[in-house]
Amino acid sequence: MRAFEDDAYGRGFQVVAGVDEVGRGPLAGPVVAAAVILPREFHHKEIKDSKLLTAKQREKLAPLIQQNALSWGLGVVEFDEIDRINILQASLLAMAKALSALSCRPDCLLIDGKQPIPLNLFHGLSFSVSPSFFQKTIVKGDQLSLSIAAASIVAKVARDAIMVVLDKQYPEYGFADHKGYGCAAHLAALRRHGPSPIHRKSFAPVRDLMIEVTTVEQLEFDCLVKNP
Repeated sequence: MRAFEDDAYGRGFQVVAGVDEVGRGPLAGPVVAAAVILPREFHHKEIKDSKLLTAKQREKLAPLIQQNALSWGLGVVEFDEIDRINILQASLLAMAKALSALSCRPDCLLIDGKQPIPLNLFHGLSFSVSPSFFQKTIVKGDQLSLSIAAASIVAKVARDAIMVVLDKQYPEYGFADHKGYGCAAHLAALRRHGPSPIHRKSFAPVRDLMIEVTTVEQLEFDCLVKNP
């Protein structure tokens, strides 16, 4: 799990940050990213891809990671911004915001996935970068890099906590249980209650439901006009 970090240090980089996001798939709520800089020799056998851990394991590991990290930061992009710029750009923006929240500047990024962070997304943030800024994208990085795995845990625990708070505002959807993902119970609640203010209107299940409701309302209106 330290091979990518050790390679980066071997190539002369001084500060390596792992970056990951959670929440690309849900129908509601924000996308959240974390950036984590671990000490060079830090290792913990329980840290791995957050998806392979239980909620209790993640909740135990997140504060341990935060306490031992040289720096860590979170980036949040809300549902309305997701609808405006699309989920891929929102995920990358959340990563840029997480890096901007770090108290020390990395010179090497290890990023989960295939997509580096476009430099223009740092505009307006406190984290300025040069065109030569080094980014290493790693497919399934949360399973291969300790720093990325640590970031995945911190991001997941943070987003889950947000969804628990949102569940109290919109209890009819069950956000505390499914965290906004499109499970059967969530889809049934969507059909029963319609979208909430925090649903992602650009996502197909929500968008299709809104089109369906609009169509029914228009038909009902046309019927009233024809048969007053």
